[in-house]
Amino acid sequence: MAKSAKKIAISPLGDKVLVQRLAAAEISAGGIVLPESAKEKPAEGTVIALGAGRLLEDGSRSEFTVATGQQVLFTSYAGTEVEWEGDKYLIMSENDILGIIG
Repeated sequence: MAKSAKKIAISPLGDKVLVQRLAAAEISAGGIVLPESAKEKPAEGTVIALGAGRLLEDGSRSEFTVATGQQVLFTSYAGTEVEWEGDKYLIMSENDILGIIG
């Protein structure tokens, strides 16, 4: 059964992870207000839900190395962006996650 940090109707399958990307910076380090087109999408976010795990040859499921609620770093082009009830999420393979923050 999928494990999730907050109530959401999206349940990832297999080794997939549902991540909510952190918000992009509104103001640059120098104090300049950035237009939407100039904002870089951060490559970090919070794990919202986990699938059941990758199915192994013996029929068992692999364990995840991340847990719901953890802040993670992921590759720039990781996952597929989906929108649910006005919020944007990424569904990605656990392999796209580079590390855990904190």
